[in-house]
Amino acid sequence: METGRLAIIMLGPPGAGKGTQARMISEALKFPHISTGDMLRESLRNGTKLGKKAKAFMESGALVPDDLVDAMVVDRLAREDCSRGFILDGYPRTISQARFLESLFEKNGTRTLSIGVEVGDNILIRRLSSRWTCPTCGKMFNAALEPGKAGGQCDECGTALVQRKDDTAEVIAERLQVYHTITQPLVRHYQEQGSYIAVNGDRPLEEVFGSIVGIIRGRTD
Repeated sequence: METGRLAIIMLGPPGAGKGTQARMISEALKFPHISTGDMLRESLRNGTKLGKKAKAFMESGALVPDDLVDAMVVDRLAREDCSRGFILDGYPRTISQARFLESLFEKNGTRTLSIGVEVGDNILIRRLSSRWTCPTCGKMFNAALEPGKAGGQCDECGTALVQRKDDTAEVIAERLQVYHTITQPLVRHYQEQGSYIAVNGDRPLEEVFGSIVGIIRGRTD
């Protein structure tokens, strides 16, 4: 049995389902699910010093600089609910952020386990381009799973469903190319460290979840 706090880093391309898996793992293991988007929104909502600094970048459409995001991560990981472990979703995104985390973890003995939910590009394009969204309540539907939903109505509020511009096949292919360029080096980084485990994400949700939980429990039991 390995002891010490465990940092679970979720990696994977858009549409792989890593966010859904992170939420399920959080519920199963009682580890907080931490995403950079959630941290930024919370900091803005609470009017923190870091939130006020980030607000100017977000309102101008610019990326929030690494040093601000890093500082938010330090602040969030210092909370009591992270004492046993936590799940990071959307951070780190770059090698420099990964190295910052490593310097932080070396000081407090936190172990790292990075899990890559891997799905082929063709499958991801098919998945994401099948998404239809309710413009009123925000609920999403997948026409690949429910063919009648393409151009249909929301079963929650009856509003006509729409397909977002960023859910077209062409835009999705571009997003995946950006992912491969920016995030794949991070996968190699964790592979070289021996802390990366790949999971086949082209399976039913519960099967993927079972594989991930089995990997994590193998490191904690």
